[in-house]
Amino acid sequence: MADTTADTGLPKGFRSAEQGWPELHRIPHPPHRLPLLGDVLGANRATPLQDSLKYARMLGPIYRRKAFNREFVFVWGGELAADLADETRFAKHVGLGVANLRPVAGDGLFTAYNHEPNWQLAHDVLAPGFSREAMEGYHPMMLAVAERLTDHWDRELTAGRAVDVPGDMTKLTLETIARTGFGHDFGSFERDRPHPFITAMVGTLTYAQRLNSVPWPGLLRKAARHNEADIGYLNRTVDELIRVRRTGSGDGDLLDRMLQTSHPETGERLSAENVRRQVITFLVAGHETTSGALSFALHYLSRHPDVAARARAEVDRVWGDAAVPGYDQVAKLRYVRRVLDESLRLWPTAPAFAREAVEDTLLAGDHPMRRGAWTLVLTPMLHRDPEVWGADAERFDPDRFDPKAVRTRAPHTFKPFGTGARACIGRQFALHEATLVLGLLLRRYELRADPAYRLRVTERLTLMPEGLRLHLERRSVPAPVASAAEAEEAVVPESRCPVRGGGD
Repeated sequence: MADTTADTGLPKGFRSAEQGWPELHRIPHPPHRLPLLGDVLGANRATPLQDSLKYARMLGPIYRRKAFNREFVFVWGGELAADLADETRFAKHVGLGVANLRPVAGDGLFTAYNHEPNWQLAHDVLAPGFSREAMEGYHPMMLAVAERLTDHWDRELTAGRAVDVPGDMTKLTLETIARTGFGHDFGSFERDRPHPFITAMVGTLTYAQRLNSVPWPGLLRKAARHNEADIGYLNRTVDELIRVRRTGSGDGDLLDRMLQTSHPETGERLSAENVRRQVITFLVAGHETTSGALSFALHYLSRHPDVAARARAEVDRVWGDAAVPGYDQVAKLRYVRRVLDESLRLWPTAPAFAREAVEDTLLAGDHPMRRGAWTLVLTPMLHRDPEVWGADAERFDPDRFDPKAVRTRAPHTFKPFGTGARACIGRQFALHEATLVLGLLLRRYELRADPAYRLRVTERLTLMPEGLRLHLERRSVPAPVASAAEAEEAVVPESRCPVRGGGD
């Protein structure tokens, strides 16, 4: 892989789309392009992704946009996206908002350039932390955090208040990854306001997105100082978490693996700096996208009572009278999983991924790309391609993920976790957590939507429904809910370590 420039993250020699796309003129762009400014007329800096979806509908499966002196190529057609999934010709490109996160996440798993050795080292060291045995170990901790959520929702219900879905899902997923991965408790459900870690994280994500909308970073001087303060807080929080672990002992979780595990072949270990970057990566990426996925799923369940009733009936049938759903029982919630997948189809909370050519090639046999040229795949539009999903692609329908429907669909057309070797390492963790939580909430509550609410989507690199609140009703015959202690004792033998298997 070619070296990259420090300021743009692009391979040397490819600072603009023009240089990487020899026939750029063949790719359509929005009307009314202005000299110097490009296609910024009418653009909303708060919703760049939704602006891009608007132009995608207007211009077709591949198009380009220019902002000041930078031009970008966007792709969403199923055939084009499938070709970009070819790992022999394309690889992950770290650019735009992702590259803007490097001051905080550096060469962590999500933000590392392909040529940086720490990505492969960290991936090989941490992959066993997402094995089936590890996942079974995380399950009771997920249950324990979910109990804190239901306790909180019970109090809100008793007080006659609607629940803040995005806020509470953020608390849930932050506590889940913090406890399972790092043995840490942020105490989110005991706070009236978001934990400062959340505030700092949202600040860094928002700043990273804003950088894409200005011609020169110097225009954001005040925001840059605030971003530096946010990064400083994230670093101090994680450094203290690591310090505590170094002076004590863990139980074989992700942090233990980062600190103690050598690469199985080279014997190399992660550096102290890289451990910090990986912890920040997991704390941010490990909760931000899952909280969005759960929030969108709960929105659609509240708006489609027939779907909610069908999903609830499945939970009752599969889990029965068990106070504690076992690990394997979660995987049997196949319709609940379809609800989650359909929510991720319409609003994948990581809404785009970039791919770059590793050699001179033709994209889908039609568009020449030089080595290093890159394009951004708009996942929400890929998931709405009518040639793949039908004329009703905007409609919420979990049966699109019926096994028969999945088998007949073209490959590489559902990509909520990215693609290829650099796809999300924690996707099975996220899917298990989200399916478990949806099952628990459906078993316990009826979800009542606010008739006046209209879905609005907040963008901060990730997507989240804005202002979503739901009213709850306890089910007339509520299923038993185990305590956190009962959950841990019932599901996992005391001697089992959540990560370390017999071969480690």
